[in-house]
Amino acid sequence: MIYYNTNNKCNRHGFYRLFCSAFFFFIFIPVLFSGCTGSSGSSGSSGSSGNLPIEKIKLSLKDQPTYSIILDDMKYQGTFFKTYYHKYLVVQPDGSWRTDWLKVPERYYKQNQKFLGMAILTKKDGKYQTGAAPPGYGFVGDSRYGRWTRDSSGGSFWEFYGKYAFFSNLFGGWYHPVRRSDYRTYNQYRTLNRPFFGTRHEFGSSGQIVKRKRPGFFARRMSRGSSGAGLFASRMKSRIGRSRTGFRGRAGGFGK
Repeated sequence: MIYYNTNNKCNRHGFYRLFCSAFFFFIFIPVLFSGCTGSSGSSGSSGSSGNLPIEKIKLSLKDQPTYSIILDDMKYQGTFFKTYYHKYLVVQPDGSWRTDWLKVPERYYKQNQKFLGMAILTKKDGKYQTGAAPPGYGFVGDSRYGRWTRDSSGGSFWEFYGKYAFFSNLFGGWYHPVRRSDYRTYNQYRTLNRPFFGTRHEFGSSGQIVKRKRPGFFARRMSRGSSGAGLFASRMKSRIGRSRTGFRGRAGGFGK
């Protein structure tokens, strides 16, 4: 006589339904959610840059020939569904001002997450300079803005003069003296279309300048890194423990 194990069949069907439910929740729900937010919110999240806050600032300054926009701060909030923010410092020859926290798309946030404290848009005499750069570097080397001079040790550095004499003071502490050797290296990086973080890696989100000027951001970044590593290690340990338990159970049952 052949016995049909209905319990195994039920278990298989139950597992299948559970798997399908989990697959639907983790795959289709986020896609549906992203589709809804894309149709009702910022077009920047769908790839368009027209609604980016920095583009709106650029539009408001269309009649201004010279300015620089610094990524002054950034953060994100939320656990499962994150919201991303930027804060900018706008520097002009006659003054500077900061924005409030401005919401940005996740993609744009991640594109610029290495550039805290750097100029992400510069306009000089009506011409735009794209690509992140250390603050003030976009105006160095132009005799209309300053000149190369020597310090007491004989080193050559850039000095703003004339109506731009206090230009470096308007960068909110992000600007640091530019040495001629650093500027040469910066130009080499520009030729290769690569961002320049300083010869000592002092600029950008991982640099010493951010560590001094934005200690809160630096601490949050380090905390997230260590907590992420700890969570990963904990999950791996848990999985290894379950695998060992399951192996012993199967091995024990095999000999029966």
